[in-house]
Amino acid sequence: MATATHYLEVNAPAAQCYQWWRPLTHLPQIMDDVRSVEPKSGQADVTHWTVDGPLGKSIEWDAKIIDEETDRKIAWKSLEESNNHVETGGAVRFDPHGDTTGVEVSLHVTTPGGAVGDLGAKLFADPQKKIEKALEEFKRLMESSPRA
Repeated sequence: MATATHYLEVNAPAAQCYQWWRPLTHLPQIMDDVRSVEPKSGQADVTHWTVDGPLGKSIEWDAKIIDEETDRKIAWKSLEESNNHVETGGAVRFDPHGDTTGVEVSLHVTTPGGAVGDLGAKLFADPQKKIEKALEEFKRLMESSPRA
């Protein structure tokens, strides 16, 4: 299992940060490997993910928001029935500090053995570096956006 966690301060209020993250559909803007995150069947808490992998391959799965507190946290995990062969999940926490917000993102992935496992291992290589880069991009987006 690979895990990664990163925390940084963003010069934006928690409500603005939360609203950007809540649908999860914006993640391709900050995560290079994520091609799309789309709502599934009109459900606000279930999304279909497509992630680019090595050699032009991609991995897809469905995920459900499993824990949520408005302006404070969002957690999600892949659904077994989406038959993705990869167990993945994550959480983002928002710690309001007035006009700034502490944002912590945690991701985890467990891949099976065999060819699918090899693809997953390459896809999720160095998750710590990927999450740090994603949060830096999120910070840039929030700090360059007009305040709500």
